[in-house]
Amino acid sequence: MENAMESISPTARTRVRRRANRAAYDSATLHAIVDEALLCHLGVVVDGMPRVLPTLHVRLGSQIYVHGAPRNGTFDALRTGAPVCLTISLVDGLVLARSAMHHSMNYRSVMVYGTAREVTDVVEKRRALEAMVEHVMPGRLAEVRPPDESEIHATAVFALPISEASAKVRQGPPVDAARDLALPAWAGVVPLRLTAGRPQEASDDAAGTAAPSAALRRYMALHGTPVGAESGMDVGAVQEGSRPTAD
Repeated sequence: MENAMESISPTARTRVRRRANRAAYDSATLHAIVDEALLCHLGVVVDGMPRVLPTLHVRLGSQIYVHGAPRNGTFDALRTGAPVCLTISLVDGLVLARSAMHHSMNYRSVMVYGTAREVTDVVEKRRALEAMVEHVMPGRLAEVRPPDESEIHATAVFALPISEASAKVRQGPPVDAARDLALPAWAGVVPLRLTAGRPQEASDDAAGTAAPSAALRRYMALHGTPVGAESGMDVGAVQEGSRPTAD
């Protein structure tokens, strides 16, 4: 069983030097931030130029998985063994100080260095792809058609070990200089959190044929306005141009 209290030894690349008291190297902190985030940023050098790809991810054990089209510059670079830097950031609050220079944010972040491995084992690949669906919305996989063999074959999956990584976390109020405490400016923290808006049903030929699923209702109860099984969604509210496109 994975030891959540295990720590990763910092390296020259991952040791936090500025505000070192905000650093964390334990697996529990690292994994919690990775798991909460919906998006990571994958940095790699492609054709001599830096490239940062925002992409969906999921963590299984001590590895982070990403996926995409098999033929693209980023993945081609990964196949050559190019070094990778993957980052994740969560913003928890706006820190408003009495002086301009002491404004900040409360945040949790992770930085992972390493070399990504292309996943070729079909079982591992399927497990990673299905886990990504569950990462988007827990319980969703059981409600939809799973990926078939052709879809799995047409998708590239890479794994990056969380073996050279660090977290940096800031929480708390602003830290004003003594000379600014008497200034007539409000100071404090504005908490921020991710919330879900009202679901917008797909405006296709099958619209209106299914009630909001159990997974969706659970998600909305936790992250937004509760949705009833019989109503509560905006049918056809997704306008042309605002709909995500399938890659």
